[in-house]
Amino acid sequence: MTILFDIGVNLTSSAFNDRRDEIVDRARHAGVEQMILIGSDIADSTLALKLSSQYDGCYTTAGIHPHQATTLNNSSLQQIRELATLPQVKAIGETGLDFNRNYSPQPQQLVCFEAQLKLAAELQLPIYLHQRDAHQAFHERLKEYRSSLCDAVIHCFTGDEQELEDYLELDLHIGITGWICDERRGLHLQELVKKIPQHRLLLETDAPYLLPRTLKPKPKKGKNEPCYLPHILATVSRCIDKSEQEIALATTNNARRFFRLD
Repeated sequence: MTILFDIGVNLTSSAFNDRRDEIVDRARHAGVEQMILIGSDIADSTLALKLSSQYDGCYTTAGIHPHQATTLNNSSLQQIRELATLPQVKAIGETGLDFNRNYSPQPQQLVCFEAQLKLAAELQLPIYLHQRDAHQAFHERLKEYRSSLCDAVIHCFTGDEQELEDYLELDLHIGITGWICDERRGLHLQELVKKIPQHRLLLETDAPYLLPRTLKPKPKKGKNEPCYLPHILATVSRCIDKSEQEIALATTNNARRFFRLD
């Protein structure tokens, strides 16, 4: 069986309440042996940590998403620092900028992002990044701190060619989701994925979000799961004209190196 690593699962989501055992079990049967559970605020990161201790092969991030940037203060930053000392926590984040929805004011997003960049640099942990409609400000901050960071991944990359070039110039990893399967919004990714060096490519579902639109039959609840990662793998394989086995091996090894699991 092909062995896969899903670098983005929101297992803390209420969409998975009371069925997390099933979700993880289906992932295992689909060949997804390791997963990163995403933390988006203190409570979420704490729950993700608890879940990662319940399921073999699961690890977590700890951080504050730009949507939750207003929750950053000295206390919450200290809590992230403390969580990050635990062995199951493999990255700082999800952090970054989201000027699309602006659930938190942009100035507060910038403060929150910079605080976590500094923390990741101090602790020498990889940083797990989110960016929507904020490339210029995001890139400027990231470029400023890149030499101090051990590693960084652009979670759920959906940007254009210039954004991709900017990120690759900073030697970042790129996470590809089921967005690449979306005929409305993701067709450009089917070309751009060819430009991602194989050693920088990572795969993720972002479950329960971004259910691949080409998946048939679609699940009754309409929610994405890590067990659908092989479908994303197949699409990426087709786009870059390399075998699924080669891409699976490369992306799994990339993830294990990135999160210091190899």
